[in-house]
Amino acid sequence: MSGGVDSSATAALLQAEGFDVVGVTLKLWPQDCVDRAEDKCCGPQAVMDARSVCAKLGVPYYLVDEAALFQQKVIGYFAEEYKAGRTPNPCVMCNQHLKFGVLLDRARQLGCDLIATGHFARSQRDEATGRTLLLKGRDPRKDQSYFLFSLRQDQLARSLFPLGEKTKADTREVARACSLRTADKEESMEICFVPDNDYGKFLEQAKLAERHRGDIVDTAGNKLGEHDGIEFYTIGQRRGLGVSAKEPLYVIELDPVSNRVVVGDESKLERASFKVANCNWIPWEMPPASFACSAKIRYNHLGAAATVTPGPDGTAQVELQAPARAVTPGQACVFYGGPEGDVVFGGGWITR
Repeated sequence: MSGGVDSSATAALLQAEGFDVVGVTLKLWPQDCVDRAEDKCCGPQAVMDARSVCAKLGVPYYLVDEAALFQQKVIGYFAEEYKAGRTPNPCVMCNQHLKFGVLLDRARQLGCDLIATGHFARSQRDEATGRTLLLKGRDPRKDQSYFLFSLRQDQLARSLFPLGEKTKADTREVARACSLRTADKEESMEICFVPDNDYGKFLEQAKLAERHRGDIVDTAGNKLGEHDGIEFYTIGQRRGLGVSAKEPLYVIELDPVSNRVVVGDESKLERASFKVANCNWIPWEMPPASFACSAKIRYNHLGAAATVTPGPDGTAQVELQAPARAVTPGQACVFYGGPEGDVVFGGGWITR
């Protein structure tokens, strides 16, 4: 329970369905709890709100400190990806290792059979294969299945998503009907541990990255200027490059070996073919030799028609029918299909 309206409504819905509910908040990031206590899911206000909801519903509540694991699996990964010239997706890693990882262990210790979260996604059992499928949430504006693509079968089989059929407005109505204090609480759209959505400032202040000079070059290798570290740039970035040109320039590559930021015109951002690694497949133990799907190359991407060819080493080759802009190494590419296009086939991490 994050102290927000979604997890509050989830608890209320489960209780109404007859489940024995236990509320758990994972305390994840100590520094953020001090610096930004009011609006973050591990801050004192969030804990107070979650505790209040559980008291209102008459269910037990526990606060569990998992800051050390969060530092290792999420913060450490976040910094290392930027240093490697990739753009990380910490929400996927947090879901995999914390919310659907260690939380399952805590659930067992509390005698619980299942865990439930406020994610806008759905799951269902495929009776033909015995596997648990992951599907998009019904509300396309709030669907969060993209962030759950890496979940294993044992995690999905023990997870519930009570908000999967609902809209955000529905969740607020559920909370209001139960007189929960979180009913009208604003939601945060930022990375939970990055103040003001300024990841570069966070990396420096947390001493996870230091500024170090390098060259900004064009695609021919001509030096156009200097930068303070590839960690502070992302693919597709236009502002803040500090170089002048007749046409707008964009970051098209980050090279950690030569410590160079490569820039070019917008056309250089287009890619139709790329590889993903560390794939996770949900409907299948072994995926088909090739399959058609809609591929989402980032969370707010609408998806593009693609053909995916899995490899034997956990990789897959992705061929888009039409080039996409800013296919970014380090981001997740998630594959969707099925009769309604809402089944998550799986996904992987876009490689350099």
